Amino acid sequence: MTDPQHLPTDTTGGLPGPLGSTRIGGRTFTWAERTYVMGILNVTPDSFSGDGLLAAAQAKAAPSNAVEAALALARRMIDEGADLLDVGGESTRPGHRPVDADEERRRTTPVIAALHTEFPDVPVSIDTTKPAVAAAALDAGASLVNDVWGVAEDDSLARLAGERGVPLVLMHNRAEARYTNLLAEVIADLQRAIERALRAGVAWGDLIVDPGFGFGKTPVHNLALLAGLGGFRVLGRPILLGTSRKSTLGKVLDLPPEERLEATLATTALGVAAGIDIVRVHDVRPNVRVARMSDAIIRGGGLP
Repeated sequence: MTDPQHLPTDTTGGLPGPLGSTRIGGRTFTWAERTYVMGILNVTPDSFSGDGLLAAAQAKAAPSNAVEAALALARRMIDEGADLLDVGGESTRPGHRPVDADEERRRTTPVIAALHTEFPDVPVSIDTTKPAVAAAALDAGASLVNDVWGVAEDDSLARLAGERGVPLVLMHNRAEARYTNLLAEVIADLQRAIERALRAGVAWGDLIVDPGFGFGKTPVHNLALLAGLGGFRVLGRPILLGTSRKSTLGKVLDLPPEERLEATLATTALGVAAGIDIVRVHDVRPNVRVARMSDAIIRGGGLP
């Protein structure tokens, strides 16, 4: 064991400690006790999984319909055991149509405000890359920023999270799937992102990492990422995993998005075994059940 007296006075032992807990909205999430489930609310017309709450006509004609649909879906997800909700207003699927900040705000802010009013105790996350959208979402009641380009050099979202004192998800992504050593590079990219976020003012306990399954990676990379999930624990922060209905699952089983539930559940169980802390999913009830069963085995929860 390292003798602390041999370390520089301005450093720690260099080994990850307990994950502790994070306050998100009105709830405290105590890490490593159980796996939390994040329900996905896509306020888009072009989600890859077919679950977008905005039809193209509704986007211009009746945005209130999207709010009503989001509230109905959120109510169901909460009843099924969702611990928090993630709202996104721009699709991230390959070939998606980019939207500007004003349009993304128009899609997400009314939904978040309605969710915060209807379910004040349920934390809501904003899934975006734009500081203006994130700021509007936080004003409307969101309490977590989910940055799908968390490893980018631009630290504006991290600075916003630091200023507002809210937690931040740093997701791995690359413009091209070019790697020499996949797992080592993804971990290194996330470590640098953590360091940038800390310099930007985000508290250590407010950081969550996401290895970015399906982002800047080939299907082979994604499967290798799942096989090596346990390695991300070296970062010392809670891990969020988002595999729900994604194309790699479809390629393995040759199935469309609406038939990828079993594949998603397999990745949830394997993720819990590897020590992940949050699963981001479309289908809440079955994932909650798989997570609870896996937790009982892996985390020692046993019988109620």
